[in-house]
Amino acid sequence: MNSDELLHFISEAVYRWRRRFATAGVALLACWVAYHVVFGANGMMVYAHKRAEYHSLNHEIEALKQENDRLEHNVQSLKTDPKTIEKEAREQLRYARPGEVIYTLPQAAPGQSTATAEKR
Repeated sequence: MNSDELLHFISEAVYRWRRRFATAGVALLACWVAYHVVFGANGMMVYAHKRAEYHSLNHEIEALKQENDRLEHNVQSLKTDPKTIEKEAREQLRYARPGEVIYTLPQAAPGQSTATAEKR
């Protein structure tokens, strides 16, 4: 083997090894990027969690808006509707119209749950 052939053989070997290292480096870089895309601070897993939280909070907001509308309607009725005012006064003050009988259930003790109080 002469020096030209040896030089050519060495250059081909270096080229092959350099190519293998470059391929392995690119593969590692691609794996690292893929890992961060899926599991990173702003990855797909975090995005899915945030999206679920967003939908949950939107449902909670809608439920609270409906409850707020119901309570506003109740307040407006208490301000203007005589029948609602009478009904509320009769319930809170335990008033009865002539001829009516009011039944009251015993109150649960402070430490009891309502299920335990109903069984007695």
